[in-house]
Amino acid sequence: MFSLAFRLLRRDFSAGELRLLALALVVAVASISSVGFFTDRVRQALERESRQLLGADLLLTSDHPLAPEFAAEAARRGLQMAQTQVFPSMVTGEEGAQLADIKAVSSDYPLRGKLRLAPGLGAPDSEIQGGPQAGTVWLDERLATQFGSGPGQSLNLGQAPFTVAGVLTLEPDRGVNFFSVAPRLMMNLADLPATRLIQPGSRVAYRLLLAGPDRAVADYRRWAEPRLTRGERVEDASNARPEIRTAVDRAQQFLGLSALLAVVLAAAGVALAIRRYLQRHLDPCAVMRCLGAPQGQVLGLYLGQFLILGLAASAVGLAIGFGAHFVLHAWLANLLAAPLPAPSLWPALQGLVAGLVLLFGFALPPLLQLRKVPTLRVLRRELGEPDASILATYGIGLAALAGLLFWAAGEPKLGAYAAGGFTAALGLTALIARLALALLKPLRRVGPAVGFGWRYGLAGLERRSLSSVAQIVALSLGLMALLLLTVTRGDLMQAWRQASPPDAPNRFVINIQPEQRQEVGEALGRMGIRAELLPMVRGRLTGIDGRPVTPADYEDDRAKRLVEREFNLSWAADLPPGNTVTQGRWFAPGEQGKDGKGSASVEKGLAETLGVKVGDELTFTVAGEPVQLTVTSLRKLNWDSMRVNFFVLAPPGVLEPYPASYITSFHLPDDAANRVGELVKRFPNLTVVDVAAIVRQLQSVLDQVSRAVQFVFLFTLAAGIIVLYGALAASHDERRYELSVLRALGAGRQQLRGALLAEFAAVGALSGLIAAAGSQGVGWLLAAKVFNLEYQFAPWVFPAAIVGAALAVTLAGWLAASRLLRAPPMEALRVGG
Repeated sequence: MFSLAFRLLRRDFSAGELRLLALALVVAVASISSVGFFTDRVRQALERESRQLLGADLLLTSDHPLAPEFAAEAARRGLQMAQTQVFPSMVTGEEGAQLADIKAVSSDYPLRGKLRLAPGLGAPDSEIQGGPQAGTVWLDERLATQFGSGPGQSLNLGQAPFTVAGVLTLEPDRGVNFFSVAPRLMMNLADLPATRLIQPGSRVAYRLLLAGPDRAVADYRRWAEPRLTRGERVEDASNARPEIRTAVDRAQQFLGLSALLAVVLAAAGVALAIRRYLQRHLDPCAVMRCLGAPQGQVLGLYLGQFLILGLAASAVGLAIGFGAHFVLHAWLANLLAAPLPAPSLWPALQGLVAGLVLLFGFALPPLLQLRKVPTLRVLRRELGEPDASILATYGIGLAALAGLLFWAAGEPKLGAYAAGGFTAALGLTALIARLALALLKPLRRVGPAVGFGWRYGLAGLERRSLSSVAQIVALSLGLMALLLLTVTRGDLMQAWRQASPPDAPNRFVINIQPEQRQEVGEALGRMGIRAELLPMVRGRLTGIDGRPVTPADYEDDRAKRLVEREFNLSWAADLPPGNTVTQGRWFAPGEQGKDGKGSASVEKGLAETLGVKVGDELTFTVAGEPVQLTVTSLRKLNWDSMRVNFFVLAPPGVLEPYPASYITSFHLPDDAANRVGELVKRFPNLTVVDVAAIVRQLQSVLDQVSRAVQFVFLFTLAAGIIVLYGALAASHDERRYELSVLRALGAGRQQLRGALLAEFAAVGALSGLIAAAGSQGVGWLLAAKVFNLEYQFAPWVFPAAIVGAALAVTLAGWLAASRLLRAPPMEALRVGG
């Protein structure tokens, strides 16, 4: 039976009946597997090198110096130890000043994995054990390029000079630097005090790295965990770099769901192809039944045929997906700090299963109907027609699609949102397409003014309304996705840039010490810069209305992070510019606080995230002491002003007794950028943040990710074209009969050609119109509801999308249907419609 099924497959494929079905499966499997291969490689890197990602077997991290008992206990248990401190600071050299991510390491770092160092830019690197020697620093390739520094050159960090000793090419515990804005400088931990960079208010990540026998490490972890306080956590190989794992999980979900849009549309192509295949094989099945073939044998033949087809098409799709994932890797290479291992066979298995599920989900119900074809159909061809109920026929296929959506989402809630979102998008687009077809009906009445071709083409859309709607939905969704990622994304970025005034601050200076406040202000004044230096005190939220607050109290990830971190608190007598009180009252004139108690004004968004309201009493721990603030108002901030803003403000008198640093922002023209270097040379402990550089870096990351997503959505567009071809193929016999009748009645080929072109152009134009309107509508919704921006509509998108889609669909449709005009009318009339 297998050999017979294979011969039948060869015959049907050569006749062209299964090519569309195979192509739809290839696109679906390629779309899924291209994302699967890429994310599998990243995940393997995390799992295989989990300890290298830590640089140790166990890692204690904190935003404040760890208590000495942790290191003492590790030494008592015989564990290896290393320490690191990571913080942002300015590096100065002959080429100017540059913000860098400073990492001070002890001599034993790293405990797991290897550092790789090159003697200069472009030179071969090699493994090296231990960090930089005292008095020397290593620069990563970005920082070395920006300074043009080579071995032996001098740089200043804080109040200490250093010699560049090499270019750092690999740092095991840096991992995937998706949002690493600043380049890396590595130094010896023993040199850190000489720089005098760590001051009150400095943001430093303290890490204690531990390594040893697994049992000793596990025992130490059990001892340490009950002793951890706020801001401290333990990581090991099972949860190494949770921020990276979260980023990878979200990337896989987003790209996976993006790929599934192509699968959804390809499923429509599969359904159309299966439907046509069923119609064309009713007679052969009836003949086989007449010759004595039982139902089970007939079903087995077709199941074997489809199994071979599914395996072959999935294999081709896997090969294309494997090649396509290298494109994703190339476009996202700059976001990956380390080489990735080869992919496993798991994505191939996933793609194969997805292809077979998609095929048999839509093929099995029609095949079950096919085996029931009565033998009398040989004499009476009206018998044995398939069940017209779409839900009955495609219920299993729709269930299979829903299962694939939940599988790609990775969690039930996101899967439900994805399934609901796809259903809503498909339903809404189908409704709009149907209404658009109804609005085209009056155009047929213009009669002779437009000619036979236009009238007949529009009439064809109305006669085949279900097929036309399917084509328009598939094409418009694919095109809308591409417009969102190209034109609309650019419009949103432009709107964001325009939201900030031309003279908005583009530099922030932090870490200004109280004794430097006057001198820094005077130095800025001599540079022609008017800047207000604002106080900043760091405190951790520990209670609301007397109830202790922990990250476990919240489900929202942002709320968890806010509770875990330290807040930047400040004080002000007057309401700062760009702040608007939305609820409650601002501080009364002359209002003062004392003894760690007073009023507070809280940013509205923060209050909503943490569930804070006017009248609540907030407890902060500042320098180890409790500070109690009663919320008297909520404020809305104008973040687009780029001014210094604070989530929590108190009146004067509450926070002054506690250690503080100062922060300021100002606008620096491009031609005066060298003044920053002069300021840092005089005050080495200052950190100057170049907002423009951060925006450029984030824009670069966004561009790379967008290109990758655009590439995934090319599969969506391909699936839309397949649906177009499927709809044309499904109506092939009907169209052939109609055109033959018209030719027999005297219609010329030119007239019929005009009718086909008009029909295809109308499908393309409507698809372009819906895609343009959808992309602009989603852009406005994102701007107004998510980013709080004034969205500028792009009217040119409408004619561009309409004309472009009309031309593309007309060309594709004509290539698929032109042979209908070459068929002899008598041949088609003999066969019948």
